[in-house]
Amino acid sequence: MDPKIVIRSETDADVSAITDVTIAAFKTLEISNHTEQFIVEALRAAKALTVSLVAEVNGRIIGHIAFSPVTISDGTRNWYGLGPVSVLPTYQRQGIGKALIREGLSRLKDMNAQGCCLVGHPDYYKKFGFKNMVGLAHEGVPQEVFFALSFDGHTPQGTVVFHEGFKADGQQEGTGAALQKEG
Repeated sequence: MDPKIVIRSETDADVSAITDVTIAAFKTLEISNHTEQFIVEALRAAKALTVSLVAEVNGRIIGHIAFSPVTISDGTRNWYGLGPVSVLPTYQRQGIGKALIREGLSRLKDMNAQGCCLVGHPDYYKKFGFKNMVGLAHEGVPQEVFFALSFDGHTPQGTVVFHEGFKADGQQEGTGAALQKEG
């Protein structure tokens, strides 16, 4: 029998487990700069984790997903960035990431968000309705790995900028220190 997976909002008690899951999930990923745990910490410190969910099995956190606000150059508001999404390696390819994404998107829609965007693997995110949208870009990122999903049928036009927390790299100087001062 498969253990029951519970998807819920993060709590303060989950922070260190989320860090551990995030490090483990990206440890062997070649395209990663291995800063994902610092990004989550910076978003949390800036109070920019609009939706932050964990997946747990038998009380153990095995996955995490974060959604944070983005800025779009055409002034479109109420859009969010998805990421990072992390699942412990031994639990990957079992639908946990999909469950986190679906629940997170559902919660964004419940908040009347207008849309969501991300940088990710083309084959994976298209399953959720994400598309490469003409006229919407993220500077420095190839169009084929930048995706958006409009919840209201309106496609913004311009450049998307993710929250400053995405620049976090674990160094005390710079973004992390600035975010701590703001928070």
